[in-house]
This record gives sequence, structure tokens and C-alpha cells, in this order.
Amino acid sequence: MTTIKAQMPGVFYRRPAPEKPAYVDDGESISEGQTIALIEVMKTFNEVKADASGTVAEFLVEDGDEVDVGQDIVRLGEA
Repeated sequence: MTTIKAQMPGVFYRRPAPEKPAYVDDGESISEGQTIALIEVMKTFNEVKADASGTVAEFLVEDGDEVDVGQDIVRLGEA
């Protein structure tokens, strides 16, 4: 399985705002380059883009979790 990794350290968020739906959910198909989450660094929100296409098998971190560079955040299955 392919994983998408955090490209920077910070706080992980699955949705653009607390009252908004998640960018993607488990079981959804995603395309390379699609925004799938945000990472907040020093009050700046940075989009996490998929670097591969596939189906989201599972998120490996939860909303509000601290992530490190290179940490696996999403596991993908086949597209």
C-alpha cells in the first residue's frame, strides 16, 4: 500500500474549518494533487496534497494531532 507523508511538522487537520466537512473520508477515491488535509505551522495553514492517486484506506492520524516531517498520515489502497 502507498502512504502519504507529512511534508512539514505541525498540527494536522482533516477539514478546512471546524464547521466544514472533511476534505476526504475513508473509502473515497482521490487524485494526485488533490487537497486532502491541512497542516498548521505557526498559525499558517498549509494544504496537504495527495502525491498519488488511490482510495483512502485509512487516516493514520486524527484531527489536532501533532505530525512530524515524513510521518505517514494516510494509507491508500488501489485506485
